[in-house]
Amino acid sequence: MAFFDYREGRLHAEGVSINRIAEQVQTPLYCYSKAALRHNYLAYAGHFKTEDTLICYAVKANSNQAVLRTLGQLGAGADVVSEGELRRALLAGIPADSIVYSGVAKTDREMRFALKQDIFQFNVESEPELELLNEVALSMGKQAAVAFRINPDIDARTHAKISTGKASNKFGVPWTRAHQAYARAAELSGIRVQGIDIHIGSQLTQLEPFEQAFICIAELTAELRQLGHEISVIDIGGGLGIDYGDGAAPPPALADYAALAKRILGPLGCRILVEPGRSIAGNTGVLVSRVLYVKEGELDRFLIIDAGMNDLMRPSLYDAYHDIVPVIQNAGEPLHYQVVGPICETGDTFSRDRVLPPLQAGDLVAISNAGAYGAVMASSYNTRPLIPEVLVDGEQFTVVRPRPDYATLIDMDTPDGPG
Repeated sequence: MAFFDYREGRLHAEGVSINRIAEQVQTPLYCYSKAALRHNYLAYAGHFKTEDTLICYAVKANSNQAVLRTLGQLGAGADVVSEGELRRALLAGIPADSIVYSGVAKTDREMRFALKQDIFQFNVESEPELELLNEVALSMGKQAAVAFRINPDIDARTHAKISTGKASNKFGVPWTRAHQAYARAAELSGIRVQGIDIHIGSQLTQLEPFEQAFICIAELTAELRQLGHEISVIDIGGGLGIDYGDGAAPPPALADYAALAKRILGPLGCRILVEPGRSIAGNTGVLVSRVLYVKEGELDRFLIIDAGMNDLMRPSLYDAYHDIVPVIQNAGEPLHYQVVGPICETGDTFSRDRVLPPLQAGDLVAISNAGAYGAVMASSYNTRPLIPEVLVDGEQFTVVRPRPDYATLIDMDTPDGPG
């Protein structure tokens, strides 16, 4: 947690004590570092430093308006997968001509909205989607700029639920049908083909799958050009992993990832799009939670905290590891804990065997690397309000999404049905 460190035994986000934030905002809460966001984006901008590169932040990783505005002010574009994400990006000031629209289930309405905004590109994921997009574009008197997302049947060597480039996955046009897809697109007057797109998965920790994917794209680009298709844009997707502190081999360095893309794809002379999400937002946030009880079970000691699986789903959904640290350092003899939340499911578990200093009711803990796929995947399960999000900037912090009260949550329902 480079931008989260201890000062006189107390965990800080930049220049602000986490304890101070928790006292004022109340737990559980998400806390993000603006300096970390800047640092991570500028690292991408530096390693992909060329006028022909557009870094399209994957909005799905963390779509808070303050996060998007911070990145947009630095020059980031956006990769979106819904009308809602597109609206968020636009409201945050990201220009439409720096936005690409991905996703396997774009609707007629979503296409119309995106075409009206004149976004940079649709990443088309199937032949039926292509046909619908053509119809919608023609009905509006427009041409849709597209790239086909190609499924290369490559194993990303990541968790099965976030692998997206195998033949058994729902994403993209199979590479074996790529020639036919581009030939059909060339016949449609509502479509303007400009590129090719690939994204094989998330949290990749090896370079080899990327290399295989980039070689596949380079070869296909050459073939398509020989067939007369004008390919001027290559979208390499995202997927570069981060170090969650679980002791596994660290992910590839960003410099090596960028060098690989340049070596294989640079000679093609295309504009390169990159779609990082986790590697920009992941280590910029922590989930802060308070210990409610320490319960001695028959077999295990349970550390029951006030954050639940509805606030951070990754451990329950993916068996994902997140480092957990006390907000105030404690030199006592470490103990083994199951770290669990208040939700009425056994799956509401952050760790089944974690060694931590002695903790008691009222103590604060921080769950690290929670800046990506945390708040965006949260729910109000058990009628628990969504938790606040806080952005720290130097010595100051701002609540960038407040906790809704129960009345707001419940009033979303209509108590009386028909009749």
